[in-house]
Amino acid sequence: MDFDISHLLEDWDYKPGQVVVRKFNGKDGKDRIQLRVDLGLLQLNAEGRPDGKHPFGHESLFEYYQMRLCKHLASDGGTVEEFKLKPEDCSKLQLEALQYHHRYICLLQLADYSGVVRDAERNLAVFEFVGKHAESEELAWSLRQFQPQLLMILTRARTMQAMDAGDYAGAIGLVEQGLEQIRDFYRERSKPELMDQSGEIHSLETWLAEIRANRPLSAREKLEQALSEAIRREDYERAAQMRDALRSLKSKC
Repeated sequence: MDFDISHLLEDWDYKPGQVVVRKFNGKDGKDRIQLRVDLGLLQLNAEGRPDGKHPFGHESLFEYYQMRLCKHLASDGGTVEEFKLKPEDCSKLQLEALQYHHRYICLLQLADYSGVVRDAERNLAVFEFVGKHAESEELAWSLRQFQPQLLMILTRARTMQAMDAGDYAGAIGLVEQGLEQIRDFYRERSKPELMDQSGEIHSLETWLAEIRANRPLSAREKLEQALSEAIRREDYERAAQMRDALRSLKSKC
């Protein structure tokens, strides 16, 4: 067996600071994703757990721990408060979440926004699960500290879906919603001072300004712009036409 992967890397350069990724169909008919890294590549399954494993016979460790919680609650006297995740449990869930993180970063580059939303929402559920059941706040924070980044990626994917559908008003609303979710995250954890330092908030605010500046104008906005221009040029005949067109448009709404 030839273990040398040099031939796979010779024509596929690593580019520092860039996500270099490709998707292909494997010999078993299943889609795979490859991410070029400085010393080689990472290969992930496009569906299911990225490494293809089924821990304890489950789709993922997260599902396994959810099953354990259900069994705990089904036992006599079992309560949610009594179910606790130990440090090793949280560590395992964090390592698994990292696999999904790698994949949704790749999927974002591949413009597979539905895949990004699927994996990001999954990790968000993991973070909430750990936050609720970890033995301590400090242990929960080991995962939840990455939640702002996750919310940013999720917001970008949802927004791109809206923009691809031509819904720019909806896209703007989604970015505003994502920003508020990140701010709420810091407020709920009594860390409002981190909002000013948040790279995720600054990134989304910049992107929001770009979307607002570059979005296509609606029919009404085009007529209002033409009306303003006609008045500026003192072309009152043109202004009257634009005013009539606006009234007609409003009557149809």
